[in-house]
Amino acid sequence: MADTKDLAKYQPTFDHIKEVREQAIHHARLAQQFAAERRDLMQSLIDQGVSQADIARELGVTRQAIQKMLAC
Repeated sequence: MADTKDLAKYQPTFDHIKEVREQAIHHARLAQQFAAERRDLMQSLIDQGVSQADIARELGVTRQAIQKMLAC
């Protein structure tokens, strides 16, 4: 096991790990926001009378995929 003095030489790597982790957290938050926006847009279409099957066909996914997207 390395002592604290030895770990100092790895500081750039530790800093890079922290930066990448922050970026991953940021992207995960963006993905959640986009998923919510997608769900709201699809729900709006459904409220206007567009079927889940029609939405699925237009998006190139299955109706079951639409159901899962709406459930999230």
